[in-house]
Amino acid sequence: MKYLITGAAGFIGFHLSQYLLARDHSVVGIDNLNDYYSVDLKNSRLSQLKSHPNFEFQQISLEDTGPMTELFQSHQFDRVVNLAAQAGVRYSIENPAAYIQSNINGFLNILEGCRHTQVPHLTYASSSSVYGANTKMPFSVHHNVDHPVSLYAATKKSNELMAHTYSHLYGLPTTGLRFFTVYGPWGRPDMALFLFTKAILEGRPINVFNHGRMQRDFTYIDDIVEGVARTADQIAAPNPDWSSDKPDPGTSKAPYRIYNIGNNNPVELNQFIGAIETALGRTAEKNFMDMQPGDVPATYADVQALVDAVGFQPKTSIETGIGRFVDWYREYYQVG
Repeated sequence: MKYLITGAAGFIGFHLSQYLLARDHSVVGIDNLNDYYSVDLKNSRLSQLKSHPNFEFQQISLEDTGPMTELFQSHQFDRVVNLAAQAGVRYSIENPAAYIQSNINGFLNILEGCRHTQVPHLTYASSSSVYGANTKMPFSVHHNVDHPVSLYAATKKSNELMAHTYSHLYGLPTTGLRFFTVYGPWGRPDMALFLFTKAILEGRPINVFNHGRMQRDFTYIDDIVEGVARTADQIAAPNPDWSSDKPDPGTSKAPYRIYNIGNNNPVELNQFIGAIETALGRTAEKNFMDMQPGDVPATYADVQALVDAVGFQPKTSIETGIGRFVDWYREYYQVG
């Protein structure tokens, strides 16, 4: 099949593209290569993808309507997986306009492209951050999510609402995946694992927010990619039991689905740091700090709906996943 992967130079987009290419699919990857984090890292990922004969790359921003329209008109995609977005909870406080441009205006261009070219299935990245002020654990797609605590989260919730509208009005099958903290080789430099590893190797202290008591449903990249690929392959269908009297937020009478994709096993930040120290063979100097605005104290995914739908079953332990990241980091940056 022919896939459009947006954000192909990004962490998840790069790994998903590799996964699909290894299975003889064709991938058209787009990315705007912005400088939110290292463009060199993005280009290094792309250089690996470009060596594959079934990969085509175009540098496009989602919010640029003309190039996006031309992209969809010049290809007939069997699947679209939208992973491009302005990411980061904390950065959304500093630069809110970037999130509207990419995550709202850009996503509209994705929906319009899929609609006008009859794409059979759109799968798109949502986020665990949509659970916002919710405290009932584990987070379930059947819970209400109307109380985001960051603009980033609000834009991801908006994507789910926009997708439902297109599923309802135009019959466009859409599936949203609420990602829980993803980590692994080639990961983002603004994420905790990367920041901690770099600082510890350089002998600098690390900032540990909420005094290390935050919990995250850390999910290894290989588990995530397999789940995304399986989900994209299963076209969203209406829920025949959906009731307007008791509407289920995770499904619809339209071809629309929402799933959590996570490890279903929350880990405290202090334990996560301990695994990094073990993999590095070094002890971190820690600055214990209060929680930052926009952050949530814990995330914990109920993934049963995705298990039932596609057999998703994460299997990589924190210790194994962090060990693989540290090995990659040492090799890529040539540090001892």
